[in-house]
Amino acid sequence: MAKTDKLAEISEKSNTRIKETTGRIAFKIFNTVLMVIIAFVCLAPLLHVLFASVSNPTLLTQYKGGIILWPLYDAAHSATLKGYSSVLANSSLIRGYANTFFYVGTGTVLSVIFSAIGGYCISRRNTLWMKYLVIMMTITMFFAGGIVPTFMINKALGIVNTRWVMIVMGLMSFFNMIIVRTAFQAIPASLEESAQLDGAGHLTILFKISFPLAKATMAVIALFYAVGKWNEYITAQIYLTDRALYPLQIILREIIVQSSGTNEFNLSDQGNYSEYKKLLQYSTIIFATLPILCMYPFVQKYFVKGVMIGSIKG
Repeated sequence: MAKTDKLAEISEKSNTRIKETTGRIAFKIFNTVLMVIIAFVCLAPLLHVLFASVSNPTLLTQYKGGIILWPLYDAAHSATLKGYSSVLANSSLIRGYANTFFYVGTGTVLSVIFSAIGGYCISRRNTLWMKYLVIMMTITMFFAGGIVPTFMINKALGIVNTRWVMIVMGLMSFFNMIIVRTAFQAIPASLEESAQLDGAGHLTILFKISFPLAKATMAVIALFYAVGKWNEYITAQIYLTDRALYPLQIILREIIVQSSGTNEFNLSDQGNYSEYKKLLQYSTIIFATLPILCMYPFVQKYFVKGVMIGSIKG
């Protein structure tokens, strides 16, 4: 009987709602308003570019206001998708898109594999000289050889003006290796010991035990590498001279900054050529941003979990 009363008392306490005081209600309202403002600040630039990309080019050129939160059109000037049709008809942009997909896909896969191997190596317990090796690798996070020595090395390797330079450059990040190492160190050592007793080697332990158990961290690392490879611009500008190898970001810069890339668009039947330049710039930005926006929701569920598991513990 006493046990039943105690359970009832616990249940009653758990069902008791926190009293909504005036200060608590004000705090909730303030938090809600603040989050709405922050969300709007984050979404406004994207909405501006999206709505501008389908606006009438004449009204878009004449527009002198601030952020566009609705497509610009009226009875005499209709909204249009001609910017996107022109983008899809541009061979250089499509080729740059294909190159970027190749660089991102190949580079991300190789970067994740090598980061996992490196993180696994430096996560080994009681390994001789590992402490000093980690210190030496940490120094590379703060000091680099410079552009000229790096260019000379890549030229000696014969990868300048090839696709490999876009993949090899930035292949591994020691910061990401530290995150992977911490995630691997969180795995119980008894699992590895059991696998070793069954005859498993280091590669088997890495790819069949450690890698699957740290998949949340590996997904976040893959996202980091993919976004970095997608936005890669300086490497292409320094090492690539063949236009057929240009990634999307170089073509995008020509269109947005230099406006030289707009000469390759077929706008002979679009009326005033100068009016369509701005429309093409906005359409190209959406065209270049869309894949990352589509990929992020699928990886986002691993983001917080992966970073917290692989975070550096003090």
